[in-house]
Amino acid sequence: MLKRLIHPATPGGAAGAGYSAYMSIRDQAFELLAANRRTTDGHMYTVPSPDAYPYQWLWDSCFHAIVLAKSEPEAAMAELRALVSRQFPDGMIPHIIYWVPGNLHRYDWGTNGTSALTQPPMLAYAVWEIYKETHDDAFLAELYPALAKYYEYLIDKRDPHDHHLVGIINPDESGEDNSPRFDAVLHVPADISLHDHLARRLELVDANRTCDFDAELCMKRHFWVKDVPFNAILVENLRILEHIASLLGKEDGEHFCKLNIELVSAAMRERLYKDGIYWSHVAITEYEPLTVATWAHFAPLFADLYTPGEARALVEGQLFNEDTFWSPFGVRTVSKQEEAYRPDGYWRGSVWMAPHWFIYKGLMKYGFAEEARVLRDKSIALIEHAGFREYFNPETGEGYGAKDFTWGALVADMMDA
Repeated sequence: MLKRLIHPATPGGAAGAGYSAYMSIRDQAFELLAANRRTTDGHMYTVPSPDAYPYQWLWDSCFHAIVLAKSEPEAAMAELRALVSRQFPDGMIPHIIYWVPGNLHRYDWGTNGTSALTQPPMLAYAVWEIYKETHDDAFLAELYPALAKYYEYLIDKRDPHDHHLVGIINPDESGEDNSPRFDAVLHVPADISLHDHLARRLELVDANRTCDFDAELCMKRHFWVKDVPFNAILVENLRILEHIASLLGKEDGEHFCKLNIELVSAAMRERLYKDGIYWSHVAITEYEPLTVATWAHFAPLFADLYTPGEARALVEGQLFNEDTFWSPFGVRTVSKQEEAYRPDGYWRGSVWMAPHWFIYKGLMKYGFAEEARVLRDKSIALIEHAGFREYFNPETGEGYGAKDFTWGALVADMMDA
């Protein structure tokens, strides 16, 4: 336990008022998911925020299903059925499905009713969370074809040169739209505005649309990053998919997962790891590290990719270091020492609940139970302080961006762990 760096929050599961507040946040999380639920053309899904994000997003829906699995498993199943209903013929699952009319986040993707990008592949994890609660073999068998096709797409189409690392073609595919770890690839300054950063990413969309978003054709011209969180999430999800394939008697699928778990894990260690830390790399010509320090360092904890000694050094030296990532209100998404650090910036230093959740799960895997509890309580305290907001100031706790934002519901899963 890193006592000198940890500042406990109020709830913590204690009796009395603290316990009531703890349970209230959990209840509010379920109420938020119910309030944001929509049905269109027979498909039931949850919008991340009614005003700011009124459609369906890929990894957001996976988060929703993970939380709903324990309270409303039928709603969790419906969420994922809606998500895979718009899977592309080649297996890709788009990161946005436009179920209803609207102008927000609508760009010229060259597609019909969806985006042409994907997001971190959390789908197998979400399916398995539902199965753990329901033991519904029929649901597992129903979703398996879409799962297999999606992960095969990532391995086959997003690794055309068999380097055994999946590439992303736009920062939005990382789920961290304007993270400064991509600044060098985009050739933008550390103080770029959110508006100008979006314009630069839309230039990528325009460029990739001209070659039908083909990774092999587009990657050397525009943007091709082997991102640490994306590949770490892929490894963990392949482990789960291997187990699903085994339960269903899908020997080919089981072999595919087993092989690629080993290949991706080894490639991450060989190409993305240096001096005790995993770094995302640009791979347009050769592998070059993207050396802006972000929460991506901690994502491999989720997939058990660090050794126990490496994990302890990372947790003690970086995660709970107040001069870098640890703040009064949780984990900064960008180190405080970086030029790009902005406590009120979108993904440029502010606190987000999804990174908290991934780090929490990683800490639990490595036996850092007390540290995980502190991070969970920081997350609960943030919502008590600012409500279910999109992101938060790590120094003051002020909430920014979308209101009634569903990522905060992930605290309910942390409470149930």
